[in-house]
Amino acid sequence: MPIREIDPAQAQARQRAGARLIDVREPGEHASGLAAGALAVPRAVLEADPAAHAPDREAELLLICAGGRRSLLAAEALQRQGWRNVISVAGGMEAWRAAGLPVSVGDADPDFLERYARHLRLPQVGLEGQRRLEQASVLLLGAGGLGSPAAYYLAAAGIGRIVLVDDDVVERSNLQRQILHTDAAIGTPKVESAARALAALNPRLRIEARRERLGADNVDALLAGVDVVVDGADNFPARYLLSDACVQHGKPLVYGAVHRFEGQVSVFDAGRRRGEAPCYRCLFPEPPAAADAPNCSEAGVLGVLPGVVGLLQATEAIKLILGIGTPLRGRLLHFDALGMRFRETRLSADPECAVCAPGRAFPGYAELLRVCSSE
Repeated sequence: MPIREIDPAQAQARQRAGARLIDVREPGEHASGLAAGALAVPRAVLEADPAAHAPDREAELLLICAGGRRSLLAAEALQRQGWRNVISVAGGMEAWRAAGLPVSVGDADPDFLERYARHLRLPQVGLEGQRRLEQASVLLLGAGGLGSPAAYYLAAAGIGRIVLVDDDVVERSNLQRQILHTDAAIGTPKVESAARALAALNPRLRIEARRERLGADNVDALLAGVDVVVDGADNFPARYLLSDACVQHGKPLVYGAVHRFEGQVSVFDAGRRRGEAPCYRCLFPEPPAAADAPNCSEAGVLGVLPGVVGLLQATEAIKLILGIGTPLRGRLLHFDALGMRFRETRLSADPECAVCAPGRAFPGYAELLRVCSSE
């Protein structure tokens, strides 16, 4: 038996006469507003247990979605389960709004709803996940090649607090890859240039620009209150110090590195998963000699390469905050830009690691000789 469809005005009249109206969109979509008087029940939830939301199989039941397709499919599913009087609202909420019919809006502000509309429509994110992003705090070390794309997308995603640490100034040679900065910013501190760009993109953010070099004297304070740490460092001493601190404070570290045409990304989470997940020292117990670690100014780097790696780092940070997907924990992702290939190496925790081995006392921070200069 075909499902009946009616327009929004007819649906409102039937609703006033006693019919139940159920909005079968996802929670994130519900946040943007419901037809006045409608019940918010996602389609999968309704189809799994219709009786919990419409106990009378004979009563008139109206279903509405965004454009009319999902409500029609949900109505067909309920009809197969024995609900005999199910009607779909043609055109859904788009037609409802166009008709000027009343809409009830939740407590989220209009800017929030419009800015993050595409996230809100994802069941894996939705309203709850977007609010989690807005409440999250990320420490980003470096406002250079890796930090630029990572910061841009973390800001666009709605991370509420970004602590940006870098002691360098913008140089013309940076602009080939460090997209946070412009020619007009040459000679200004990178954190100031970055903060202006990020605030222009998303004024909802709280950006803490710290023009300082990471060291044993400030690393603990910088990690205080952050949920995820993103490593955009340009030197080995900073990488080791940051990794050791993340183990000590139980913070997940999103690692990234680039060299010429190749890049690497991983998640080191030994601080929360001792003996299960590796730290940076499990992969590289000691820093290489200076002669074996040329920086970008010496070896060069393809300008788009840090963009790819930084975006992957931002992706991992967002996944960790939302608790979705499979992080690169225990996996090192390699990217070859010339071959346009990704490959993966499995990583294991080193049971003899000087920093993260179970039961091993924290050895304290050891300042390392600076191996790399500016990225």
